[in-house]
Amino acid sequence: MFLSLYYIAALILVLSFHECSHAWVAHRLGDPTAKREGRLTLNPLAHLDFVGTLMMFLVGIGWGKPVPVNPHNFQHPVRDQAFTALAGPGANLLLALIFAIPFTYFPQGPGWDQATFFCGAVLDLSLVLLVFNMLPFPPLDGSKFYALFIPKRFLPAYFNFLSKGMPWFLVLVLVDLYVFERLFGASLIWTVVSELTYWLKAAILLIV
Repeated sequence: MFLSLYYIAALILVLSFHECSHAWVAHRLGDPTAKREGRLTLNPLAHLDFVGTLMMFLVGIGWGKPVPVNPHNFQHPVRDQAFTALAGPGANLLLALIFAIPFTYFPQGPGWDQATFFCGAVLDLSLVLLVFNMLPFPPLDGSKFYALFIPKRFLPAYFNFLSKGMPWFLVLVLVDLYVFERLFGASLIWTVVSELTYWLKAAILLIV
């Protein structure tokens, strides 16, 4: 029971920090849309997405409610939208680095186990959310960040793809879970995410 509560608390912290960071960077770069809609806050009620949260518990990957961004308010729309998208995963990396320290150095024994579990949950969930969101599929953050590397002549078609790609992403997730997993014995998306998360966590624990 306690472990479940700590895991849920860690998930709420990680998602809220992720989405608030999007809103903060967008606001700093000139777009007040998220602030006007109450997203420039760490209040989890402003950020939790029902489907994304449910997916996190069911399959280990998920997302928060997308932060509204109007790129027309940016001085450099493509670049600033990419930086806004990167803010969420960047915030998760920062959280992972912070919580890796107590996770590594808390003493073992009665009274410390639950605190260590919570720190480990924040570390793991931060890295999972970071890696998953950097995948190049809309509406994930990576799809917007990688626009920086798309030649200008292809950008209109690419942004059109981003605006209409959500249903295709959900189809991909369902096919991955119910077809690929039966054919190959594992979800391909989750295999990629878990492998990258494992090595990133190993690197962080090595440096702290």
